[in-house]
Amino acid sequence: MAKTKLQNPGSNAPKAELSTAEILRILHKWGIHTLGQLAALDKEELRARLGAEAVRLWERANGTATRLLKFVQPPEAFEESFEFDHEIETVEPLLFMLRRFLEQLALRLSGIYLVAKELTLVISFSNRQSYERVFKIPQPTNDVDLLFRMLQTHLENFKSEHPIVAVALTAQPIRPASQQFGLFETALRNPQQLYETLARLSALLGSDRVGTPIKEETHRPDAFRMEPFEWQVGAIDPNRPPSKDEKSRVALRRFRPPANTSVFVSEARYLESDKIRGQIVDQSGPFLFSGNWWDEKSWARAEWDMQLDDNSLIRCHESPPSPGYGVAGPPSQSYGVTGSAAGAARTWKIDGIYD
Repeated sequence: MAKTKLQNPGSNAPKAELSTAEILRILHKWGIHTLGQLAALDKEELRARLGAEAVRLWERANGTATRLLKFVQPPEAFEESFEFDHEIETVEPLLFMLRRFLEQLALRLSGIYLVAKELTLVISFSNRQSYERVFKIPQPTNDVDLLFRMLQTHLENFKSEHPIVAVALTAQPIRPASQQFGLFETALRNPQQLYETLARLSALLGSDRVGTPIKEETHRPDAFRMEPFEWQVGAIDPNRPPSKDEKSRVALRRFRPPANTSVFVSEARYLESDKIRGQIVDQSGPFLFSGNWWDEKSWARAEWDMQLDDNSLIRCHESPPSPGYGVAGPPSQSYGVTGSAAGAARTWKIDGIYD
């Protein structure tokens, strides 16, 4: 193909490298609108006027540009699955296949120096529904026996209404990590044994009864929720100054559960329970608390601080509180006298004793 020489070739290279958009705009001004017209230009003259980027466009138009092929290895999926020839209703065939899956996954992970940090078990049933459970491994490992015990513990109490037709197991890989602890840090002696014990307790008692109690943001005493247990190692700063909000308070030794009690109304008010009894010589209250009035978990209570004749300081509460509380004190019938209507409707309990 004959090369077309540009007019006025005696100009130097551009001072600044032009962008592709600027080069195309200049070419359009020159009347170059097709690849054939661009390929017909002289390479060296194009370099002198528009720079190296224009030469790369010219080489691509002539088919002489070379571009290296970058090989990208897709992420490897560590997944094993199996469809049973016949529907199964017992756990033995399922455990047999899961152990084979773990052996294959551990072999593949060990070959590339990785360990498993999480296992995902998916069980398919004959009604086209599936069950999925994610197992968090506290200390990533490739130990087949340890991983198998974790799955076996969960499946010991597993029940389904439909037969099993397929099973799949997926492992999330991670590089083995080594951690160096500080002087005031600590670690679990055997994390695998701890989490195996927690898994057995969850299977026996239920997942909602095993974990870490977290105090809820409410005024209701002893209100908490259970969250999955996680061991977090945190550094302790021995030089941390005390908070300005920290104040000395009287400690309350709580009774759990609160002790049932009766308060007898007479000239000498008397309190009697299984844990403490005596004559009431002084009182402070009521302190009214309530919450969750917008749902079925509504609650209300009135707390009292009382002093007995032996100088014991106790905290009591009445639930639900009696209507008509005044500043001077509770109505006489609010003390729950044995056999009274007010006492039958409301209950008194001792929360604890002040130390």
